[in-house]
Amino acid sequence: MLRQTRKWKALSGVIAAVFVMGFGAVQVRALDLGSVIKVGGIGFLVKQFGPDINKAINAAFGKKSFDPYDATKVVPIISLGNGGYVGAAQVQGPARAIDEVQAVGQIEVAFGNKSFRIKALVPVDSLNPTKVSRVKGTGVSAVIDVRI
Repeated sequence: MLRQTRKWKALSGVIAAVFVMGFGAVQVRALDLGSVIKVGGIGFLVKQFGPDINKAINAAFGKKSFDPYDATKVVPIISLGNGGYVGAAQVQGPARAIDEVQAVGQIEVAFGNKSFRIKALVPVDSLNPTKVSRVKGTGVSAVIDVRI
């Protein structure tokens, strides 16, 4: 019972931190100054508070110790496809590979008259969408977003 209470307190801390920082799924429809500021602001917040969010996620899910083959990190999500969105994700993998991860690229494809959609979340080595490469051996372990 005590362990479950600690997990929920840690998880509620993550939710509160995300809410207070105000980042989540922010739609970017055009490259105007406001959009650029939102994307840059969210990237800044993830960079500033990512380690704290990462610790809270790990505490919420009972992840206590790490070895060089099991590291985590919180990075921005950059979504491309039908409109652009930004958010954050926790990535997991070997420590050397996690050090290379700079963002998670989200690619969304709709088909069947938009009845179905596929979202691929891929850890990448750059924040520049024109110069990204997948970081092999890593994956997404959590997505951080806020309903707006």
